[in-house]
Amino acid sequence: MTSRTDNDVDVEVLVIGAGVVGIYALYRAIEAGFTAQTLEAGDGIGGVWYWNRYPAARFDSESYTYGYIFSKELFDEWKWDEEFATQPEIERYLNHVVDRFALRQHIRTGQRVVSAVWNEDDSLWQVTTEAGETIRARWVISATGGLSVPHYPEIDGIDDFQGEGHHTGAWPHEQLDFTGKRVAIIGNGPSGAQILPAIVDIVEQVDLYQRTPTWTTPLNNAPMSDEKRAWLSENFEMVVRTLTKSPTGFMHPPAGKFSTEDSAEERQAFYEEIWKAPGFGKLTSNYYDMTTNREVNLEFCDFLARKVRSIVKDPVTAERLIPKDHLFGAKRPPFIADYYESFNKPNASLVALRETPIVRVDATGIETTEGHRDYDIIVYATGFDFGTGALTRMGITGREGLDLSTDWEDGPFDFAGFAAHRLPNFFFPGGPHGAGGGNYPRYSQDQIDWIADALIHAREHGFDRFEPTAEQEEGWMTMVETLAPQSIFSAEHSHYYGANVQGKPKKFLLNPGGRAKLHEILDEMTSTTDFNGALVASHERVAV
Repeated sequence: MTSRTDNDVDVEVLVIGAGVVGIYALYRAIEAGFTAQTLEAGDGIGGVWYWNRYPAARFDSESYTYGYIFSKELFDEWKWDEEFATQPEIERYLNHVVDRFALRQHIRTGQRVVSAVWNEDDSLWQVTTEAGETIRARWVISATGGLSVPHYPEIDGIDDFQGEGHHTGAWPHEQLDFTGKRVAIIGNGPSGAQILPAIVDIVEQVDLYQRTPTWTTPLNNAPMSDEKRAWLSENFEMVVRTLTKSPTGFMHPPAGKFSTEDSAEERQAFYEEIWKAPGFGKLTSNYYDMTTNREVNLEFCDFLARKVRSIVKDPVTAERLIPKDHLFGAKRPPFIADYYESFNKPNASLVALRETPIVRVDATGIETTEGHRDYDIIVYATGFDFGTGALTRMGITGREGLDLSTDWEDGPFDFAGFAAHRLPNFFFPGGPHGAGGGNYPRYSQDQIDWIADALIHAREHGFDRFEPTAEQEEGWMTMVETLAPQSIFSAEHSHYYGANVQGKPKKFLLNPGGRAKLHEILDEMTSTTDFNGALVASHERVAV
């Protein structure tokens, strides 16, 4: 087969986004010998860890499992301060990686992409930025992720507020002084739950506005000891092997048993151990059937409810903090230190929005059906337009007029969570249906490695177009729709269904088959030279 040359492109591989996934995509492209460049909307490196710099923002995956594992030298030289690092250290780490591997020269910040149009005649993408620059690229890797478009609540009067109002996903770079201020936090997901204990001792008053309670459990963070660092270094190969093969991308030891193997008393003792487990260990080290056996999940929820009641002194507040509409894990559970304890402070209160909804925000504060409260600062901890938000806002137009802003109006239709039929040479690792819950960078590394290997294979075998067939896409989506009801994250009122965004269609946005299904479908794709018809040369017509 003959292949089109790249003399008519500005760059062979264009990466959009300089977060954790985008940095790795750029590294793999440069390492493979492609000409490559990254466009980043922000003025700095880090993606979600550049924008989310609110108080106490931190990993809830262990630092060394979230970070890069492609280089032992990098793994050893960066000495994490804590098991779960804070945002400032994470941002420093990502900048270190960029400089350590000489990637900064290939990254252009302050370049928000507003248009990406496929040119069928030349088999390339024309990508335009807000600044008016256009880049012609053979391959595009959109590493914008699922948490890059902050979602503000649908409340009247947000723009009327005369105090400080900020979304946790678009936090100001200048330090915000909470000392002696009256603060409202709208939202009780991970970011809202992190901020509350971080500021409660310095503010005059803080009110957390909660629509639906979540199963918040302790993070159980600790300083990173020299002994732990030495052990990780000595066992690096085992760490990489475990993180690469683990269904969830964590190092947590499994329970090794089903709930039925323990008596009722033994299960309660086991739940006490799980309460003290770090981060996602509440899920990954729990009983094997915790996510499939409704009765044992209910039993664990009852255990957690008793914990809440034992910590929160006011019984009315305690009951309002206990979820009644979903099991543990059905929504992404926040892992936070001192969250429930914060409500015992005299200057902290919980506003239950199901009982007293917000009427509007005005110049001085927030009016609910119960009355008006004045504030100096309003924090919008209301999450993101998850999964599809960035992709549907970038003006992406593929083959035969495919327009993601309209074609995905009823939900995304994709292949393996990172490609789509009629989007030739366009990849979106970390996008909808990419991860199945767990440690996102490990899923995304799987996708980036496969994409990089596919591009190398295409170059070596004379292909210059990759596009999953309609049948491949249909097969993947059938899997998603079939297994979604069985997923632990199957609460249809969660952001995993887009339910936090008014008007967004309720479609499952994760990969319910998990990492195993992702690996299975990718192995199947690579079983033939042309990836089962997904790879073609420029002169061949792709079947509709």
